[in-house]
Amino acid sequence: MTLLALSHACVDVYQGAVAALVPFFVAERAYSYAAASGIVLAASLLSSVVQPLFGALTDKWALPWLLPVSTLAGGVGVALAGVGDSYAVTLAVVAVSGIGVAAYHPESARVARAASRGSHTAMGWFSLGGNLGFAAAPLLVAAVVGVGGLGASPLLVVPAVAGAALCLAALRSAAPRAGAATASGPRAVRPAVRDDWPSFLRLTGAIMCRSIVFVGLGAFISLYVRQRTGGGQVAGTAALFVLYIGGAVGTVAGGRLAARYGRVSVVRWSYALSVLSVAGVVLVPGPALFAAVALTSAGLYVPFSLHVTLGQDYLPGRVGTASGVTLGLAVSVGGLASPAIGALADATSLRTALAPLIALPALGWLLLRTLREPETLDAAADRASAAARSEGVTESGGGAAEPAATVTEPAGEPRP
Repeated sequence: MTLLALSHACVDVYQGAVAALVPFFVAERAYSYAAASGIVLAASLLSSVVQPLFGALTDKWALPWLLPVSTLAGGVGVALAGVGDSYAVTLAVVAVSGIGVAAYHPESARVARAASRGSHTAMGWFSLGGNLGFAAAPLLVAAVVGVGGLGASPLLVVPAVAGAALCLAALRSAAPRAGAATASGPRAVRPAVRDDWPSFLRLTGAIMCRSIVFVGLGAFISLYVRQRTGGGQVAGTAALFVLYIGGAVGTVAGGRLAARYGRVSVVRWSYALSVLSVAGVVLVPGPALFAAVALTSAGLYVPFSLHVTLGQDYLPGRVGTASGVTLGLAVSVGGLASPAIGALADATSLRTALAPLIALPALGWLLLRTLREPETLDAAADRASAAARSEGVTESGGGAAEPAATVTEPAGEPRP
């Protein structure tokens, strides 16, 4: 799981890097807000379309080779974004990066779920890796492009090379365990849990609201903080870093809070609190703006890994599809709204363009308001076992039930 979390960090650097490059495109190429946000759209549009397709493919076939290949594609696209002055070429290579990121997430989440045996805590650590990659992106871009200009962007391919190597190492270490599990005996027969599409679609709607807020702030928070605080590049980079680094705290806190209060309750309250924190980002002046950004980061990230496990439990028969939507599409779909935010900023002001984001966590809360915890495979197994014991007692006339025959799972067998 550690290797997968590290590879996830290397991939998600490139989701964060696109937003981190926006101020440099504005400064060096004199792009308007709308043109700059179009680059964010390019990284998101094809990704949003193909993400569920990759999820459906991984539901049918294991595609482990996708992990190193998609990692390299994600890195090469961003690395080429600063080469040349053609806007069309920049859009194309950033779109290639988006497709690479889209291909990585469903298969990696499937492998991570198997390796973690469905543990919410372990999936939280896997998600944390991606969040740390996001947080490192502005620092990496500032170090490379801030010093060498957009022409130095090919150096940004280094995390992709490291990530591909980590993917290969993770797959090699997982293969012997999978083979041993397959050879050691039959799997236990577990009761089926139906796919709950209505609940999954409501969860997806809330995730889309969160995504628009997150990507919209990610694309423009650096420029916005420079305007509101009078700071320069350092202030803008620091604000973007704060927005992303909150994932390290929020993801871990989300798993622990969910263990105590339940996933749905934690997710619901996170959306409610995000309404206030996003309002703070838009309305609070001066250095206090950084505190509002930090609170927004925590509110948006606490439910992040919980989205993944909830989606997988709502669609236990389509784990790849659920992972593709909740883990990857959750981020990329927000880019579809970025050009609208940029166009509004060009017509009015950046502050006015960001104001509508306040309403989106509230809409997400409304979608989640009646959501219930999904029934997991283990809960279904316990229910079926209790029913079998009850039936055994009844058939024996109220006497002691005979011990039921059990089938043990082979050691190391990942749960579906």
